[in-house]
Amino acid sequence: MNKSFTFKQFHIDIGQCGMPVSTDGVLLGAWTDINKCQSILDIGCGTGLLSLMCAQREALSHIDAVELMPAAAKIAQKNIDHSPWHDRIQLFHQDILSYLPEKTYDAIICNPPYFSNGEQSKKGERSFARHTDSLSFGDLLSQSKKLLSPKGRASFILPLFEGTKFIEIAKNNGFSLTKLTNVKTTEKKEVSRLLIEFSIFPYNFQENILIIHSENGYSDDFIKLTRCFYLNMD
Repeated sequence: MNKSFTFKQFHIDIGQCGMPVSTDGVLLGAWTDINKCQSILDIGCGTGLLSLMCAQREALSHIDAVELMPAAAKIAQKNIDHSPWHDRIQLFHQDILSYLPEKTYDAIICNPPYFSNGEQSKKGERSFARHTDSLSFGDLLSQSKKLLSPKGRASFILPLFEGTKFIEIAKNNGFSLTKLTNVKTTEKKEVSRLLIEFSIFPYNFQENILIIHSENGYSDDFIKLTRCFYLNMD
């Protein structure tokens, strides 16, 4: 596993936290609507990737990043401290369910855990990072609703099966599904991931498809979405 990843404007050290930089994370960080958002909450920030992407994209924003796992919180703080936006990102080493700020957020971003019981990929930190027992979908959505401003937006990425369940739970919790991007690795493949946006406010629903790879490499849509971050993506 690579222990670090360099983007155009910042660097991610992975250390021992077991959370490699993934295409899922980069997609979510680039896709999430944070235009003119002054307050952003990154739930389960891991290495700090999403917080740093949001800070790069929106100069007006202040980001609060919450992370429970000690190894991840330690490396996230290091990555934040070494970034150009360390003064706009604050890390909280605690459980999101006990996080009680005296404000709500314009945007919430989260790459949630999604392995269910008995399906962890490996033991240890990486397994915990993707295990729904550590934070259930219902608890995550309930807390997100408490922390989201009335017209704020909450964005997530999940595999198709888990994402479909997640949307159902969110609707039962009073969220409106406002944007959905169906992600396919190639045009001929089935949908593999869902980029999901919810709001308490009933914005008009938007849905589209994002194909990552074309016949000649990355698709134009993927390049357009991620070119501000990946090296050699111009």
